[in-house]
Amino acid sequence: MNIKDKYEVIIIGGSYAGLSAAMALGRSVRDVLIIDSGLPCNRFTPHSHNFLTQDGETPAAISAKAKAQVMAYPSVKFKESIVTEVVKRENGFEVSTASGKTFTSKKIVIATGVTDIFPGIDGFAECWGKTVIHCPYCHGYEVRQRNTAILANGDGAMHYAALISQLTGNLSVYTNGPAAFESQQKEKLAKHNIAIIEGKVTRIHHDNGQVTGLELEDGKVQAVEAIYARPEIKLQDFILKTGVAINDMGFVSVDEMQRTSVPGLYASGDCTTGQRAVAVAVASGMKAGAAINYELASESF
Repeated sequence: MNIKDKYEVIIIGGSYAGLSAAMALGRSVRDVLIIDSGLPCNRFTPHSHNFLTQDGETPAAISAKAKAQVMAYPSVKFKESIVTEVVKRENGFEVSTASGKTFTSKKIVIATGVTDIFPGIDGFAECWGKTVIHCPYCHGYEVRQRNTAILANGDGAMHYAALISQLTGNLSVYTNGPAAFESQQKEKLAKHNIAIIEGKVTRIHHDNGQVTGLELEDGKVQAVEAIYARPEIKLQDFILKTGVAINDMGFVSVDEMQRTSVPGLYASGDCTTGQRAVAVAVASGMKAGAAINYELASESF
């Protein structure tokens, strides 16, 4: 594969959003380079759901099939590397990689996803994406009717409680410290027999990623089979250095066509939204690719 120095579009991140953008651009015969680290956000989960025609498939299988289809378009190239810097120049962008190679392009798509910052709870990382999960739409059906914990507090816990109570009647909220609920929220949880447990969580007991219990700092172990939690997220450093606007949730701020606050720089997928689902990522990538193609066409027409 001939990897050049100059492209019309560089896509940083070669998972669902990035590949979707690349397909839209490749079908428009745009000169595209995808740079991917090989470490997708959902690599920890065994199955993907809520994506039509691929429900229950492994993330790796979906990604591999998508990549094969995208790479069938000859104007799209793929390089496995890590991007360290993106600098806006007079006529486009300059992208530097950890291997020391530099590429230039007229437009950029950031589709890197996010890095999850796990809490200091023993066993959390081992269960993440399996039975410690973030999304009832992605994983809730598989753990329905199980003894389920919500590891959250305040409004975040209430959001989860409303959704998950549809899936199980055996539900408790672990606030991991003093509860932060208003009186009406406490009444609503009590109405649905959802207990509030304020003890500090120190350990998740599990069997090869399958949760069996939550241990509190007093040594008591609560029987639990599934846990909903939303870790803090972190964007890659190079993204922050581009000067793009970041929203209140910590994601890259984009408009309806995935444009960021930096002209010519687009973003799609998990780095732009808390709706971390394959279908959402694919849709946002398609929009970014189409918007970029129209922008390039308008500039040269």
